[in-house]
Amino acid sequence: MKKLLVLPLLLCAAAASAQLTDSFTDGNFTQNPPWSGDAASFQVNTAQQLQSNGPATTGTVLQLVTPCAATTGTTWELWANLKLATSSGNYADVWLMADQADLKASGTKGYFVRLGGTPDEVALFRKDATGSPVYVINGQDATLNSVNNNLVRVRVTRTVQNQWKLERDLTGGVAYTSEGTATDATYQRSAWFGIMLTYSAANSKAFYFDDFRVTDATPPLLGRATVPAAQQLDLTFNEAVALGQSAANYRLSTGLVALTAQLDATDPTIVHLTFAADLPIGSLTVEARNVADQFGNVAAGPLTATVQNNGFPVAPKLNQVLITEILADEIPVVGLPASEYIEIHNPSATALLDLAGVRLLKPGGTPAVFPAGAVLLPGEYAVVCGSTRAAQFGAYRKVFGLSNFPSLTNSGDQLVLRGKDGRTLFEVSYADTWYKDTRKKDGGWTLEMIDTANPCGGLENWTASLDASGGTPGRANSVRAANPDRTAPKLLRTLALSASSVRLFFGEKLDSTAAANPALYALSAGPTITGAAPVGPDFRVVDLSLGSPLTANQPLTITVQRAVDCAGNAAGPASSAMFALPVPVSSGDVVINEILFNPRSGGVDFVELLNRSTKYLDLRGWQLGGLKTDGSIGLEAISPESYVLGPGQFVVLTTRPDLVQAQYPANNLAAFLTMSAFPSYPDDAGTVVVQNALGQELDRYAYTEKQHLALLDSRDGVSLERIRATGPSLPVNFHSAASSVGYATPGRPNSQQQPDPTGTGVLTLEPEIFTPDEDGQQDFTTLSYQLDQPGYAGTVTIYDAQGRLVRRLVRNETLATTGFWQWDGLNDKAQKAAVGYYVLLVELFRASGGEKREYRKTVVVGARF
Repeated sequence: MKKLLVLPLLLCAAAASAQLTDSFTDGNFTQNPPWSGDAASFQVNTAQQLQSNGPATTGTVLQLVTPCAATTGTTWELWANLKLATSSGNYADVWLMADQADLKASGTKGYFVRLGGTPDEVALFRKDATGSPVYVINGQDATLNSVNNNLVRVRVTRTVQNQWKLERDLTGGVAYTSEGTATDATYQRSAWFGIMLTYSAANSKAFYFDDFRVTDATPPLLGRATVPAAQQLDLTFNEAVALGQSAANYRLSTGLVALTAQLDATDPTIVHLTFAADLPIGSLTVEARNVADQFGNVAAGPLTATVQNNGFPVAPKLNQVLITEILADEIPVVGLPASEYIEIHNPSATALLDLAGVRLLKPGGTPAVFPAGAVLLPGEYAVVCGSTRAAQFGAYRKVFGLSNFPSLTNSGDQLVLRGKDGRTLFEVSYADTWYKDTRKKDGGWTLEMIDTANPCGGLENWTASLDASGGTPGRANSVRAANPDRTAPKLLRTLALSASSVRLFFGEKLDSTAAANPALYALSAGPTITGAAPVGPDFRVVDLSLGSPLTANQPLTITVQRAVDCAGNAAGPASSAMFALPVPVSSGDVVINEILFNPRSGGVDFVELLNRSTKYLDLRGWQLGGLKTDGSIGLEAISPESYVLGPGQFVVLTTRPDLVQAQYPANNLAAFLTMSAFPSYPDDAGTVVVQNALGQELDRYAYTEKQHLALLDSRDGVSLERIRATGPSLPVNFHSAASSVGYATPGRPNSQQQPDPTGTGVLTLEPEIFTPDEDGQQDFTTLSYQLDQPGYAGTVTIYDAQGRLVRRLVRNETLATTGFWQWDGLNDKAQKAAVGYYVLLVELFRASGGEKREYRKTVVVGARF
């Protein structure tokens, strides 16, 4: 009796929903369905059966296959007659499921029924990629024991629960006898159904087959769901499903409907769902309705699968991964491992960050790169250290040990996190003043960020750890607190880099996207602004491109209509700054305005310069020097980059502006310029020298500690200030800074400055009443002179109201035509003169003409009560 072969139309190049019959009644096996393989070694005989017709050679192996994807919920049936005595060299394998068309290949995987073999049995085997076939169901031995007529009909079923059942009827009918059952779920995919024959020379035509039937009458089942991407769900069914997938058939239990549903290109059991937005974090239940398999069986549903969505790792963006803790000075040990480290943090409550390829570096150094698989969970902290130090932090939760971990400078450094695409993710320029604790900054304690919601904050948002161990690696910081940034960014200064480029300096990090809009900037006159480029990695600087060149030394005003910092604070009223294209400097244009050569404990030296000319001058290439004991000058570069000093402006030179500002608070931060190294200025005496880029000396000042006011209790931390801008760089024109301003005025007008005299006559005394108490108000009196010709020598002697000698202020000093002397209210014994009236006797003598003049000026030494 002829049987029909039932195969999926998809796999036989026919209509998708139909079942095919082919019991070889059409007289061929090349179509409906098409079989392939050793086709020349098979034939359809006159009885309309498939018969072997291979070479009469012992050890021959033949195969014939046809596409078939049936897997679970399937019944396989076949009729066979092996007209030979089965043995180890004469048997047939009927492959129910095979992953490839070459059944002879050792790596082919799947299931087959063996007819014959040494046990003369009907048995079900599984074939793995390696090794010999293994039994799934071991049939009864000697079932096929005829020497020339082994007739059998076989039926194999596999349930959707992966339970196999093997049956046979040795009469060729359908009165089946069970060979057994077993459960095996190893392989869930199939691509081919076929037969493979092994025989000796006499049996080349002894294999007969008919009535192949493969039936899948069960709808598909949903096995599992996975989340391979932020907006994607993959569903795996127990069998191949139909090509035409409708997105409307799939949704989340929350009601979110899939945007698209696409069958996998290589595995027809997988459907890829995409959604318009990121999938919710947490447990997700997906529902599938009206899903059909490739045989037309429809699962009305809903079929459901639940998956835990922990989030899909995404590459971090700006300020999505933060450096929140820094241990730069690990010695002495307080309680932490004796190793430098930083801590990173994911402040998001939902985003899973993929750190693969993220680089940690100091600008100009070799980056340390996070490896593939480096992930930071929402809200998670992690320690980052050198690869050889990771074991020391084993007790601190997540640790990333990186090659090329940068060496952290104790006093301060700049650290940058960059994405694998090179964009800046986070930047911090820390300093040991951020500890705000002189004891903790000496080592063993970490710097901790106060408010992670204010990642752009600097000094104001960092402080020393409060934890008893010295830090909190891998967990929330001990100093955490709300500390929002509500201050709008301030334009500090403007610099003409060239005739066609202007640079703006701001007091804090900007929103780089907003700052790139050229419409936010305007010039008072002259060229138009054609472009704006924020400069990373900290985005405190914006470079503007101009449509036409600037005119040298012509002052212009740049106005910033709106500046937004990276915390979102926007400047209200427009801010502005004046600048100009600089011109060459001449000797005397810039002078030494203030010097601190004997700093307080924990402090550093500084020198303040004043531009007393009408020029805009560029300090690039200039040098600051100190006179050595051998008479040579030790020079240090002031600035390798352009720094323009406008008329009347001053600049404070030091290696540590943060330390100077901490000891002498200043609101003009733009006046500070950091030098990488500083000349040596001894505490007792020295010489300050300023040179331009060509080595030309611009100014020189020789100081000694004796130039300080003798009444000072301590000279530590007291600067010497210039009195008159146009006066000479001589001791007479310098005085100790006043106590009322903290004994130094870096970045501010000098406490002891005086305007040039405007009166007429030979001698001018100002003020006529002074109070030498170091309060910054009339601490000394100045006697200015203006002579009719050069060549005079002068002597100044001070007497009290009773005519007693108090101070020999000047003795036979050769005079210029103009100049001045100062009296600080002390007598010749360096004691403060008593309150009262005093007479200054001034004697002028010109030797060439024998001319002698004598003047008296009265002054009052007062006191404040």
